[in-house]
Amino acid sequence: MKMLPLIPLLFLSACSTAPRLALRPQQPPPAADNSAVRYPEVVRAYHFGRYVDPNDDLVMHEQHVVYRVEENTRWNFHPGPVGGNVPALPARDAAFAPVPVNDAILAEVNSQRLATAQIMVQARTLSSALMQFQSALQQTRTNLQQTAALRATVSDMKQRLDALEGPQGRPASLSTTNEPADALSP
Repeated sequence: MKMLPLIPLLFLSACSTAPRLALRPQQPPPAADNSAVRYPEVVRAYHFGRYVDPNDDLVMHEQHVVYRVEENTRWNFHPGPVGGNVPALPARDAAFAPVPVNDAILAEVNSQRLATAQIMVQARTLSSALMQFQSALQQTRTNLQQTAALRATVSDMKQRLDALEGPQGRPASLSTTNEPADALSP
């Protein structure tokens, strides 16, 4: 029985000694450089002065800052240093890279050269035919103008001839004397 009074003392000693936690300032985890993998989001701050709420004329907003996410985070698709077993490929400028050559490529290049030469010959033929057509068209226009002038001349001559024939369709009598035509008629 002598042990019973010791048990509450045991509990009291446990309660009186509260464990003290050492509070040390928390260090943020080291920021991983993810710029090779993802682009960060772009946030812009806009400063507004006093203004009246457009929805309620009785409310005025005091000067404040509004933050807006302009661009969300996204993946970086540009090749760069990649961890792991994948070797990073060096940047290659296509202008200075040698052209890959094999038989199929050479055959295609030669066929393209032949097709280009044929097209050039056909273009020259077409050009000469077009020049001939234009000269023929110009000659036709000249002939048309001359024909119109001749038709006008023929029409004028026909009118003169009709005037000389008289109203009955027979030629007017020509007198060789100075006497009127009525005196010569029997």
